[in-house]
Amino acid sequence: MSAARLDTLTSWHADWKGLRVAVLGLSVTGFSAADTLAELGAEVAVFTEDASEEYAALVPVIGATLWTGSLAEPPAALADFAPDVVVASPGFAPHHPVIEWVREAGIALWGDVELAWRVRDKVVRADGAPADWILITGTNGKTTTTRLTATMLVAGGLRAAPVGNIGTPVLDAVRDPAGFDALVVELSSHQLWYLGLQTGPEPLSPHAAVCLNLADDHLEWHGSADAYRDAKAHVYDNTRIACVYNKADAATREMVEDAEVVEGARAIGFDLGVPGPSDLGLVDGILVDRAFLEDRRTSALELTTLADLAARGLAAPHIVANILAAAALARSLDVPPEAIRDALEGFRLDPHRIEVVAVAAGVTWVDDSKATNPHAAASSLAAYPGAVWVVGGLLKGVDISDLVASRGSSAKAAIVIGADRSAVVAAFSRHAPEVPVFEVDDAQTEDVMAQVVETAMSVVQDGDVVLLAPAAASFDQFSSYSDRGRRFAAAVNDRLGRGSDGGNDRDAHPSADA
Repeated sequence: MSAARLDTLTSWHADWKGLRVAVLGLSVTGFSAADTLAELGAEVAVFTEDASEEYAALVPVIGATLWTGSLAEPPAALADFAPDVVVASPGFAPHHPVIEWVREAGIALWGDVELAWRVRDKVVRADGAPADWILITGTNGKTTTTRLTATMLVAGGLRAAPVGNIGTPVLDAVRDPAGFDALVVELSSHQLWYLGLQTGPEPLSPHAAVCLNLADDHLEWHGSADAYRDAKAHVYDNTRIACVYNKADAATREMVEDAEVVEGARAIGFDLGVPGPSDLGLVDGILVDRAFLEDRRTSALELTTLADLAARGLAAPHIVANILAAAALARSLDVPPEAIRDALEGFRLDPHRIEVVAVAAGVTWVDDSKATNPHAAASSLAAYPGAVWVVGGLLKGVDISDLVASRGSSAKAAIVIGADRSAVVAAFSRHAPEVPVFEVDDAQTEDVMAQVVETAMSVVQDGDVVLLAPAAASFDQFSSYSDRGRRFAAAVNDRLGRGSDGGNDRDAHPSADA
């Protein structure tokens, strides 16, 4: 199929019939892509190394075909299918053999987000326009900020939904028959790398976008820190109204300065300092907006106060920064300050995000299992200086030395978990030799957290905090960061004689890029 024909496929109402599409992967994202394309009338073949019974049974029902087997090299069945387009799930890295084959063959390569943008007009608003898109990325804080933004938009009277890497595929949202005024799209660096491949005549053009922060992560997927940064920067491409950036993180400002945006798009900064005329920030404990008001040079709009946030467990510095970013995005869609205050009154953080598990005998036990990289763990340690720090796991190619030197040196003790603890132990030995280090070497997943708690109990005193902020992924010993956090909470409650409530929180999305 010619590139000219592919360029016509920028609407749900275009002629998709006869398009041969290979979908790579069959998790929630892959199935949503296959289902969408089959509904459009394309000829769809799904290629995956494994598939759940549920999805495998549904593929023929939607009218697609399924191939399962090793993808260590491009299967002959893929070449025989001769796809016009390949839609890849975000787990497929640029250096994956199948992705390399697709690009060398000159076959169009899309991610699910590009496909969703092309068919975003399936359901339109009363004014005939598709929903506005707000894009959110960053090394940390994406999910919280996505939820905050969607909550603020709803409080402002808009139909809005948090979608994308947060768990609900954006393709499911654009096909929702009820429709939306706005979609708040959390994007991983993986999804953004695929967006960077867009060549069509109508590339994704969001109403507003933010990169919350940038620190080394997922280097094994991208190949280098520069490649990771470049992928994140795509969040600002073609932004129409507001490029929101973190004034405390120079990398995000540079992304905005370098971005190709729509004429008239504004740069809106946020941080915990006094805001300038196009910023959001803090003045005497009050969160204020000096960006979205007519007289922004001499006045500001009050959004909420640190005291109110503290009463709701939302006053940790990195959470306040997320609130300011979300407020900037919501204000770009004219959500009034009072609606932002209303949204924050009922907002609660996700489980495993600086969640207090228990307070007993003067000791506070905190589950921040969602801190899956050093940048996130640094924020947790800043909120709880001097804590007994539970750290370790799958480091994803990231060096933990700087974190240990900058934050770990003030820890009361370190309890190191993980199948391979050597890098963490070595970092403490070199950069924080005065900190007592305890290794939990039990290989049995069900026993790890029980030993963590017993070890912590041997060193804590009245007023101490035990902080699970691993700075690493969980998959070496646990099924997800949620599983790791649940097991920590259960071990704490068991040791305190309280039992465990078992929890009902969701697991991380398969492509989560925390």
